[in-house]
Amino acid sequence: MVPDSPSPERFTSPLPSHRHSNGHINGHRPGPSNGSDLLTPCNSASSSRAASPNLGLLNLVEIERRLREAKAERERLLKEREERRQVVEERRQRELEGQGAAEPVKSQSRLVPDPEEKPKTTSPVPSSPERSLPLFLSANFDLRAHVESLGHGVAGCMGLRMSPRRCAGFLTKRGGRVKTWRRRWFLFDMDHRRLAYYTDCDERKLKGVIYFQAIEEVYYDHLRTATSSPRPSLTFCVKTYERLFFLVAPSAEAMRIWMDVIVTATDEHSRY
Repeated sequence: MVPDSPSPERFTSPLPSHRHSNGHINGHRPGPSNGSDLLTPCNSASSSRAASPNLGLLNLVEIERRLREAKAERERLLKEREERRQVVEERRQRELEGQGAAEPVKSQSRLVPDPEEKPKTTSPVPSSPERSLPLFLSANFDLRAHVESLGHGVAGCMGLRMSPRRCAGFLTKRGGRVKTWRRRWFLFDMDHRRLAYYTDCDERKLKGVIYFQAIEEVYYDHLRTATSSPRPSLTFCVKTYERLFFLVAPSAEAMRIWMDVIVTATDEHSRY
């Protein structure tokens, strides 16, 4: 009896299943892949491009807000300065009126012109040059009295030493090359016409000098340009011909006093 021959199904080659296995396991023939995997970089790039306009818009809104705040702060400071100037001007006017009342009345004969005397041609008197000069160059200028006349309480400001010719105290200064903040002892010296800073209050080791003639402007850091400042609300700037100095005061009153002190070394006071 002839043995039964194996059915064709038993000898069916497993190659199709083997090729199918290779296609998915061994990776010889790449199968269909998920479309989301291929488009992931494009999707991330397009999403970043789509987000960048919103980010730019937010930055623009933030800049506009800071500009508005800076403008309002500057107007407030200018208004306060103008009010202090008016108080000083009114005080001087009252003093002049008191002196004028004490002077003897001139005789009428001096008011009547001599008929033989030829009238003199008068030329317009130019404005006083002292208005365009720094205040410290005025005769008998008292720095402490000037600052107190602006309404500052010098005696109650801790850490500040002021005399008729000098003002000294600690300020935190940002470095020029290395942008690090260091505490320095600053000395505003009218006799030597300079703003010097030392390592300590003993004034032995001089670290730098800002001469009065090099100072252009003194202003509050409205726009927070000194981003790394330890105390942005107490940061002010001293602009010179060569560089911009960022200084941080220990208190708000000390900052206002220092700004009014340093501005006397410039002609900026005549603008207000």
